Amino acid sequence: MSRPDLPSAVFAMNPVHLPELFPPHLMARLGKLVRIDSTLVVQDFTDPAAQAALAEAEVLITGWGCPHIGAEALAAAPRLRTVLHAAGSVRSLVGEEAWQRGLTVSSAVQANAVPVAEYTLAAILFAGKNAFGLREHFRVQGVHPASSDYADVGNLGRRVGLIGASRVGRRVLELLRPFDLSIALYDPYVDDAEAAALGAVPLSLEELLRTSDIVSLHAPDIPQTYRMLNRDRLALIRDGGVLINTSRGALVDPDALTDELVGGRISAVLDVTEPEPLPAGSVLHRLPNVFLTPHIAGSLGNELQRLGRTVVDELARLASGLPLAHGVHRADLTISA
Repeated sequence: MSRPDLPSAVFAMNPVHLPELFPPHLMARLGKLVRIDSTLVVQDFTDPAAQAALAEAEVLITGWGCPHIGAEALAAAPRLRTVLHAAGSVRSLVGEEAWQRGLTVSSAVQANAVPVAEYTLAAILFAGKNAFGLREHFRVQGVHPASSDYADVGNLGRRVGLIGASRVGRRVLELLRPFDLSIALYDPYVDDAEAAALGAVPLSLEELLRTSDIVSLHAPDIPQTYRMLNRDRLALIRDGGVLINTSRGALVDPDALTDELVGGRISAVLDVTEPEPLPAGSVLHRLPNVFLTPHIAGSLGNELQRLGRTVVDELARLASGLPLAHGVHRADLTISA
């Protein structure tokens, strides 16, 4: 039984995610930090069944499926002062009214960046070995490729260009350090000194596209990045180059990308697309130079508890009088997801 002097908290998300985010050991820690009913998971802030709990709530623990935190939520939860999001971006979740009230907001976006970066690392190394293309050759031909097919294979000194020093991008940079790769970075908010500290050569977007063997997208989906890889920029990628997208499909012109891939000039590893999912009849499902995955780079399965652990850790910091470790500020959302 939670102590009556603890702050009151309420879950707001799709209830299917609750046991994945907060398995028993995390739920036990949570119960020592807040008063919370683990059987109540709000999906509608106007639901009469949730009104009593929301009226007392000082902390809202949110996740995928949480309704928008705007005027209705604030009316239902007049004592609310903190939102702890057990998922990534809060851009569409937290409304202007919530920021105006001065709510403190935290996100598990840093924790969610970990598996995305791990997926990206695997994709980069496989792409450098041409594992996807050679696997397709082996599947169709049933024999090992000829020695000449390995001439451009290998990760020694290969140029990898990252677009965006986001949380995922920075984690990818960390993971790439042990390898004999040449790393380039484009990010208009990172100066030359910071890029060097991150282990990358700063380049313009066009120069990065022209000189990289593998291009990996890690920019946020904001108006400034919409279709940033348009037809002209995709054409800059060198013949035989590989585009990896674990960010959002909106960053790439889908028609131009399809044309490049159908022509076979470049290859792609795509965890995100536009539209998503792709229609069953999309040619991208059938192209040998396209490796498609169904948006799996982010946290799945047992990785979800890392997000829940972030929320519990944030609550522990608040209980100790410390600031949030992963606080989100409204101004941040102009240049981040």
